[in-house]
Amino acid sequence: MTKWEYLTAPVLVHATKQILDNFGQDGWELVQIVPGMNPENLVAYFKRPVG
Repeated sequence: MTKWEYLTAPVLVHATKQILDNFGQDGWELVQIVPGMNPENLVAYFKRPVG
């Protein structure tokens, strides 16, 4: 059975691709992205296998 770890991170709208690429290089898979507290921020939820 795969075990997962999770991460929640703020994402700036004007740098979305760069930020998501950086997390992807560290093995994080984007699960969901939702609006943040203001229009310039998003909140991203990531997961990656543990181990």
